[in-house]
Amino acid sequence: MNKQSIQIALAYMSVVIGGGFASGQEVLQFFTGFGMIGIVGTLVSGLLFAFLGMQIARMSSKMQANSHKEVLCILFGARVGLVVDLVLSFFLYGVGVVMLAGCGSIFAQQYGLPPLFGGVLMTALVIATLCLNVTRIINLISAVMPFLLAMVLLITCYSIFSYNAPVEVLDAVARENNETVSSNWVVGALLYASFNIAVGFPMLAVIGGLTKQPKAAALGGVFGGLGLGLLILVLNIGLFANINQLQGVEMPTLALASRISPILSMVMSVALICMIYSTAVGMFFAFSARFAKPESTRFKGFSAISVCIGLALSLGGFSKLVGTVYPLLGYVGFALILAIAYSWIRNRSGATVEVQKSKLNPLV
Repeated sequence: MNKQSIQIALAYMSVVIGGGFASGQEVLQFFTGFGMIGIVGTLVSGLLFAFLGMQIARMSSKMQANSHKEVLCILFGARVGLVVDLVLSFFLYGVGVVMLAGCGSIFAQQYGLPPLFGGVLMTALVIATLCLNVTRIINLISAVMPFLLAMVLLITCYSIFSYNAPVEVLDAVARENNETVSSNWVVGALLYASFNIAVGFPMLAVIGGLTKQPKAAALGGVFGGLGLGLLILVLNIGLFANINQLQGVEMPTLALASRISPILSMVMSVALICMIYSTAVGMFFAFSARFAKPESTRFKGFSAISVCIGLALSLGGFSKLVGTVYPLLGYVGFALILAIAYSWIRNRSGATVEVQKSKLNPLV
């Protein structure tokens, strides 16, 4: 695996792993709530991440795509591709709203402050960043990603080996006392992969287009997807091992950290806020840039208004929004998955026909 493959793999993982994943609420509703069988669900999602990442990166590399819109046009055609792009833009806005709610939940759970306090603080930070174009702040926050991942892995690994209830009891508690995005674990696994692909598709398409070697791009997509699958698996097992102590908790990983140390819990809360900030800025920027030129006066005004509206919508609560917005985005992502799968089958069929022709007529 060369340098380009590694860069694509890391970029793929960083786009998908946002504040929702790090909080543990996503994994709780998409996997852990199904009990032991949810572990199989994480494997299904991991394989889908690898396959879809491979296809998107390779297709973008072959096209030398400058924008995800070019890839959408190939997958759906010009008119339908435009509709899909607009729908994705509005759902990315929904993810930004969820991030505002997540910040409110952190301040409520960790510091005992009203959720609105955290939501208003994050709203002000996001608007300031979008209006002032404080790129250094975003770059600084991006550096939190490896630190946050290390913390999540350490906390969950510790939690796996410190569980205090039989597996049968944990399985029963997980199934009976937790809301899931679907009544079926297979649908939950598919939804998780599809909504994350919908969120990560624009960035992955652009990064793949910067690579002139389709094989290297495809390899990066595969390893990035497998890495995501591994992270989800570890976090899911950690949450499952302690599910009897996570009932009604908005930020599961923060709750696990508080069981280990109050100081660790405080550090984890700051890291989560940074991750949520980074994700929120990315989502609201992508949404506003769809309707106004970045850095223009119109862009700044549109961003400020859209983020304030997002604050009002975020009052619905973090866990409720995760269970509503993300599954809906997942159903939209199904269209992407089907289009990518159809493109893959069509290309394989075309390649098979060419091989058969060459065998029948060596001069071709």
